Parts: sequence; C-alpha cells; structure tokens
Amino acid sequence: MRIAVAQDGNMVSAHFGHCEGYAIFDVDGSIIYRRDDLPNPGHEPGRLPAFLAEHGVDLIIAGGMGPQAIALFRENSIEVLLGISGNVDYVAQDYIAGRLSPGESTCHHEDGGECDEAH
Repeated sequence: MRIAVAQDGNMVSAHFGHCEGYAIFDVDGSIIYRRDDLPNPGHEPGRLPAFLAEHGVDLIIAGGMGPQAIALFRENSIEVLLGISGNVDYVAQDYIAGRLSPGESTCHHEDGGECDEAH
C-alpha cells in the first residue's frame, strides 16, 4: 500500500491542493518500510489525482479538499481520508495501526470559492 499525506512542514496540510508536498509512505502489512517526500507540482483542477495515481498512491490523507477533488481521487481508485491533523509520521503510523479516525473536512466549497484555510 502507498499512502500520501498532504504536508506543510512536518504537519498534515489543511488543504491537499495547496500543500508544500506529500509524504509518501510505502506500507507492507503494519510496517512502514519507506518514506519519500514528493513536492506539490502545482494546484490545477484535476491534476493532482492523476499525478498521485501515477505515483502509485492508494490513499490520500489531508485536512480537507473539495468535493470535485474527492470524486476525481475516487475515479483514480484512490481512497480519501479527511479531517486529519497532526504530525505526518504519527498520522501514517496511526492509520496503519487502525487508530486514525476521519473528521470533518477543513475545506468548504459551498460558495464555489477556495477552501477556508483558517481551520
């Protein structure tokens, strides 16, 4: 399994598309055997789901993302887990240990605008 955690520094980013990059964790069973950092190639609608699919990602973890992005990730067979915060390494470990619970997305697109990054 390959997990991508949207990151700003060592913390989970509030919005996957505007993050600095992605911490990519390669997981076998309950063991993380590799971590790479992948820079964000830029936020363009529809680009990031295909980009992460090309890198073999099975799951994206972030604070939030809009509904169109969620749909595009699912079309690329990538699971989405939102409402997550904290240190990216701990978050990945908690996920594979079954201790990570999704929360509410920190991104709200009801008005058609950008995500509310203040949360």
